[in-house]
This record gives sequence, structure tokens and C-alpha cells, in this order.
Amino acid sequence: MSLRPKDEEQFLEGPRSRSFEFFFSLRVVWEFIKGFRALHFVGPCITVFGSARFKEDHEYYKMAYAVGKKLAEVGVTVMTGGGPGIMEAANRGAFENGGVSVGCNIELPFEQEANPYMHRWVNIKYFFVRKVLLIKYSFAFVVMPGGMGTMDEFFETLTLIQTGIIKDFPVVVMGKKYFEPLSEMLQKMLASGTISEKDLTLVLFTDDIEEANRYIQEYVIKHYHVSRVNPSRILREKILRRS
Repeated sequence: MSLRPKDEEQFLEGPRSRSFEFFFSLRVVWEFIKGFRALHFVGPCITVFGSARFKEDHEYYKMAYAVGKKLAEVGVTVMTGGGPGIMEAANRGAFENGGVSVGCNIELPFEQEANPYMHRWVNIKYFFVRKVLLIKYSFAFVVMPGGMGTMDEFFETLTLIQTGIIKDFPVVVMGKKYFEPLSEMLQKMLASGTISEKDLTLVLFTDDIEEANRYIQEYVIKHYHVSRVNPSRILREKILRRS
């Protein structure tokens, strides 16, 4: 039995009554506001995408932990989907090594309880709201082995970069052996003319954490400028700082 919000399921079935769609829209707006309240002052983030299903002894869990640790060392906030597996590992790598660790967790009937290695997180009901939040607060993205959700996040991010909605943010794909068929598919798209060479200039496939860090840092030094917004005492807002 699904524990997903029934209103989302009903909304996607087709046209509903005007009152249903109006109140559903209000609930969506509330989910965005809840996300903004939780994540607005967490600092410049790098989002790590990946599967919830890898256990602590798996090589990809260990790789994600090392990624989180490295990002903590360079002083950026690590953001994930807030769940177990790769998400937990990246959060944990930052959390246990003096960095800032945050998450945007999805409410699911299985495999997706918030992991304990976050300084701040928010639980979101709707996938599309969560995906916006994971992209909104980050200037670079690390994609690690995962399933359909990870592929959805990867291609959504590339589409936003391709169409200029987010400006040239670097994407690092780690787990070269796992992603070899994906790399070949992207080259096939390029050869077929369905994407351009420019679309792939900001995608790096690597298993080398130092190379990934240099790649992201090169972009940050040249292009990234964060706009600061002061927290409001009236709204009880606080900046999340390094431990």
C-alpha cells in the first residue's frame, strides 16, 4: 500500500475539480516555503546525487564519504537528498570532518528516512519540489551511482544547463565503470546530433576526488558569485555555520 500523498497521485491522473487543483497548488506553495525556510541560509552548496541502496561497506558508499570529506575541507556545504546510501555517506563525510551537511528528504514508504548526519534538513512531500530545492541552492553537482531517481536528477540538471536556466554549473560524474554505458550513450547522442558538443563541456567523468575538486574549483574561481541575503530576526532565521 502506497504512503505517498494521494493528492499528488490524483493531480497527475488528469483534470480535477477547480477546488482540488486550487488547494493542491496551495499545498505545493507551502512545500516550497518550508524548503526556503530550511535551506535559505545554509551557505553555498554542492549537491551530491546517488542511490539510497548502497550499504556502509560498499565501495561507492566509501567513495561518497570521501567526496563529502573533501568538500568539507574546501569549505562548501554538502547537500543531498537526505536519505541513506550515497546520500548518507556524503553527508557523513562532511558531518564528521568539520563541514556543513544538509538535506532535502522525500517522504517515501520505504528506504527514505532522514539520515543522522545532517545539521539541518527538511522533509518534502513532492518529488518535483524536492528536485527544485536540490538544484536551487547549489553551484555544482556530483552524480554518483544510482537508479532511476538519480538519472532523473542528472538529466534534469543537464537540461537546465543546456537551456541556460542555470549558468554553466559543473557536473562531476563519479563511478566511471558503473556509468560507462551512460557515457557511451551521451557520445551516441552527440554523434547523432541530438545534443551539441558544448552540452558536454561541463560534464566530467572521473573516479579521482582531487581531479573532481580541481574541476569544480576552477569554475568557482572564474565564475561563481554568491548573492548574500541577511537573515531576518522577525522570521527567526539563522545562518548555518561550520562546526
